[in-house]
Amino acid sequence: MNYWKSRWAGAAIAWLALTCIMTACGTSSAANESLTSAMAEENGAVSGTASDATGNKLSGDPAASSSGDSQSDSENSQTAAGSSDLTSASRDIFAMDTYMTVKACGANADQAVDDAENEINRLDKLLSTGSDTSEVSDINRNGGGSLSSDGQYLMKTSLALYRSTNGLFDVSIYPVMELWGFPTKEYKVPDADELAATLKLVDASKIAYDETTGKVSFAQKGMEIDFGGIAKGYTSSRVMEIFRKDGVTSGLANLGGNVQALGTKPDGSNWRIAIRDPDDESKYLGVLSIADRAVITSGGYERYFKKDGKTYHHIIDPRTGYPAESGIKSATVVSSDGTMADGLSTSLFIMGVDTAEKYWRAHSDEFDMILMDDDNQLYVTEEIADDFTGNYDVTVVKKGDS
Repeated sequence: MNYWKSRWAGAAIAWLALTCIMTACGTSSAANESLTSAMAEENGAVSGTASDATGNKLSGDPAASSSGDSQSDSENSQTAAGSSDLTSASRDIFAMDTYMTVKACGANADQAVDDAENEINRLDKLLSTGSDTSEVSDINRNGGGSLSSDGQYLMKTSLALYRSTNGLFDVSIYPVMELWGFPTKEYKVPDADELAATLKLVDASKIAYDETTGKVSFAQKGMEIDFGGIAKGYTSSRVMEIFRKDGVTSGLANLGGNVQALGTKPDGSNWRIAIRDPDDESKYLGVLSIADRAVITSGGYERYFKKDGKTYHHIIDPRTGYPAESGIKSATVVSSDGTMADGLSTSLFIMGVDTAEKYWRAHSDEFDMILMDDDNQLYVTEEIADDFTGNYDVTVVKKGDS
């Protein structure tokens, strides 16, 4: 399937499920609590990324330019309802291989979305493994080098997550991802011996990183890194920082299904974030009410291919080199830290329900979670249970449970 066919395949569903369609900044939330797509989209955005039958992402506006050009919607420079000086601006952007929408509400909303777009494009060029001129590609090509301040933060966070998750988040997974063909979409099921040999290159404990100098090196030739597991979460957090700097007090970023909110809507009501159903991109497993939080979802539906009747998704278990089969099909992390939420959503997906619950109890002050298992049972941590309306049976995960 070529790019344009891929881009338009299922466009009606992608438009419905994933475009960050937001009403004017001052509009109050709908009273209707039913989990319809119209309600969810009117009030916020969707966490989770749709894909077509080939696994290609279908995020955001299918009419946006493939070259990275942005579009400002009709709300740009409008005065928000109920305010004479509060304006709203939103923009659609193509970057990091996905469609994005950023929205700001405030006196400097136009400047804020300009600055957000520039930052997104800067980070895309810096971190992309698909660009030979990026910092990450340069590090991989030379087996090490000096990291920028952004790269230093991402490396420090990646290694902390590696230790915290007992190796389930591994920034050095890239050689195995390449072997499966996920970065290039030239998919294949690798030979067992070839996979075993490549898996020896995956071990973040063999990365030497000096936090003082920002220098990084690999203990084994052939090792490569990829910040893709946390890059969009980091980017959404940077957008929030830019919004604050520009005087924006209410905003939302939807980076291909990675959603992060600044404050509440200007009317004081919370943003309502729909979490897509992993089995049906036109439906939601539930809706979460948030303020000042990131809501980031990982699922095998985001990128996958089929071979001989079997589906292979892109979330690789670094212990085996194969797509994770943990009994979880959707993992959502809710946190004020978008970078951590991005990395943990993948890690929890690999852990499975029991281990994920134990991990949350040990780190409950840092994040909350919504998991869906293969039997369509939802697991929602107690801190956000009252803010979540689910379409399936819900088990509330409590700190005191064992």
